[in-house]
Amino acid sequence: MKTIRMLTLDDVKRIAAAAEAEAVAKQWAVSIAVCDAGGHALWLQRMDGAPLMSAAVAPEKARTCVLTGKPSKVFEDMVNTGRIAALSMPVVPLEGGEPIVVDGVVVGAVGVSGVTAGEDAQVARAGVAALGSA
Repeated sequence: MKTIRMLTLDDVKRIAAAAEAEAVAKQWAVSIAVCDAGGHALWLQRMDGAPLMSAAVAPEKARTCVLTGKPSKVFEDMVNTGRIAALSMPVVPLEGGEPIVVDGVVVGAVGVSGVTAGEDAQVARAGVAALGSA
């Protein structure tokens, strides 16, 4: 038997608060999603002024990360460099999703949507980094 690490609600709240703090500091209105290792939603918030679509896109960016173990930017880069077959994969090829890795195992992910791709990723990384300061 293996021991499986999993996110707690306290972890998720800390991740979401750090991501929100980064977005607020930059004056970016985004949606922030956190999912578990199965890609199931643990948290979703749409900040005031965030685009409506962002609430649908952010969870899918997070799910992409847990399905693949990679940042969602990997798939955006694939498409942008001509590997359009990636569009048929069950992932969202848009930057802004970051996996949460603990002891080499993906335990969840953060997905952010609402501003530019790089800015979304910056907010997601701030959320992931919050676990390191636990």
